[in-house]
Amino acid sequence: MPVSAIVLGGGRSIRMGRDKAALPFGPETMLARVVQAVQCVADDVVVVGGSRQRLPDGVRVVRVVPDLVEGLGPLAGLATGLAAVRGERALLLACDMPLVAPALLQRMLELAGDADACVPLVDGVPMTTCAAYATRVLPRAQEHLASGTRSLRALLTDVSVRWVTADQLRQVDPDLLSFWDCDTPEQYRAALARAGFSG
Repeated sequence: MPVSAIVLGGGRSIRMGRDKAALPFGPETMLARVVQAVQCVADDVVVVGGSRQRLPDGVRVVRVVPDLVEGLGPLAGLATGLAAVRGERALLLACDMPLVAPALLQRMLELAGDADACVPLVDGVPMTTCAAYATRVLPRAQEHLASGTRSLRALLTDVSVRWVTADQLRQVDPDLLSFWDCDTPEQYRAALARAGFSG
């Protein structure tokens, strides 16, 4: 059974002033960097995005699946992706986490066990868009969306979760840079600097 991954392609960010997926990150885009990281552990990768989502040059063998309903956030992206992947479990990654370590993704898959979701807790905050979900949670995700819920955290109250502590992941990502998201220009520039690029 293939290992699957869902990358949320994002869209135009108000705080960033443009589409985060297309932001340059060294010689590639932020989306390309995240896709390449997940391809180290997953052989079935789906990018979920808006109807105009395009893969950047150099991204190989990835399917683009448009959001069934655009603008409903990560829960809708997860549901769209789970309906499209081939595996029984899929990693979920946001496109604005360019420092994600393949070793951390592999570790989450190993820790998932039989749980419906394997979600890291960093400083008490669930990292819902850098986590692993079983495809069997799709009906629950669809029910939440139908009821007007858009929160991945709400879904986690309804399924079995294997919570992973930061200490369990520091062996493979000592500074937990995998969870560095680029929501603001300052975070983006800092991530570039961490990766050794100028911003």
